[in-house]
Amino acid sequence: MDNWNLLGHEWAVDMLRQHVARHEIRHAYLLTGAPAVGKRTLALRLAQALNCEKPAEAGTPCFTCRTCKQIDSMVHPDLTIIQAETEGGTLKVEQVRDIQRTLNLKPYQSQYRVALFLRFHEANANAANALLKTLEEAPSHAVLILTAENPEQLLPTINSRCEILRLRPLPIEAIINDLMQKGLDEDRARLLAHISGGRPGFARKLVDDVSLLEKRDEQLNDLQTLLPAARVEKFSYADKLSKDKDSMRQTIMVWLSYWRDVMLRVAGAETALINIDRNMEIEFLAGRLDLSSARKVVSNLEGVLEKMDRNVNARLLAEVLLLDLPKI
Repeated sequence: MDNWNLLGHEWAVDMLRQHVARHEIRHAYLLTGAPAVGKRTLALRLAQALNCEKPAEAGTPCFTCRTCKQIDSMVHPDLTIIQAETEGGTLKVEQVRDIQRTLNLKPYQSQYRVALFLRFHEANANAANALLKTLEEAPSHAVLILTAENPEQLLPTINSRCEILRLRPLPIEAIINDLMQKGLDEDRARLLAHISGGRPGFARKLVDDVSLLEKRDEQLNDLQTLLPAARVEKFSYADKLSKDKDSMRQTIMVWLSYWRDVMLRVAGAETALINIDRNMEIEFLAGRLDLSSARKVVSNLEGVLEKMDRNVNARLLAEVLLLDLPKI
C-alpha cells in the first residue's frame, strides 16, 4: 500500500502522492522509460489517487472502491485511453481531436477527467501539434498523462508543458524477489529477471506467456544460423522476416539485447548480461570481434528500429542488416 501497490519507482510515487495530497496537481505529466518498465501502471495509480472515493490517507488510493477498480480495469467514465491501434503503429490527429471535446466536459462521476496518452512517441506530427493546443487550453478539471520511451522523441514544446518523470529499470534482485514471491524457483526467477532487463511488466509477461520465451529462443537460434550463412540464405530469411512488421520489430529487439551483451563483453564491462542463458555463445562472439565491430551491429539494429518507425521499406532494411552481420 505504501508504494501504491507498485514494484519500484518509490521516488516517483512519493512525488506524485505529495502532489495529490497538497492539491498541487500539474495539468500534464510525461512518464518516460523502456517498454514495460511500469509507466502505464504508474499512470493508472495516479488516476486512482486523484479520484479514489475513500483514500486510505491523502494521496493514497484505497484500491477497493468502485472508482479504483474501474480505473484499474481502464473502464472508468472519466478516464480516456488514447493510443495507436497497434504497438509501433501511428497515433492519429483525429484521436487527439476527439479527446479535446471530451476534456471540456465536466467529469461524469469523479473530481478529475484523466486522459492517458500511451506511447505518445507514436503520434504523427499533426497529432503532436493538436496535443500542444490541448495542453495550452486544458480545463482545470483535466489531467493529461503521456507515456513515451524518452522525452527526446517528443516536441520540446510538449516536454516544456509537462512534469517529466523518467522511470529507470529496477535492480535485477528486486525483480527476482518479486517473481519468487509469486511462486517461481530461484533459477527460473533469475533467468526471467535478467531477460526482462529490470522491467517488471516484461518479467510478469514472461511468466504469464511461455510462448514469449520459446519465440525468443527461436529468434536467437536463427541469429546463430545466420552468422555463417551464405547470401542466398540471408536474402531468403530477410524476405520471411519482413512479411510481418510487428514480428520483425520483436525479433530486432531481441537481437539488439543480445548484441548489447556481446558489446559489453568485448568492452570488458562489469554490467550483468541480459541473456544469461546464452553466456557461452556471447563469450565466444566477444572473443572473435573487436569493439568497433560489435558496436556497429548494435548501431545497425538501433537504426533498423528507428527506420521502421519512419516506414522505410522493411524488406530492404532486413537485407542490409543481415548482409552487414559479421561473418563468424
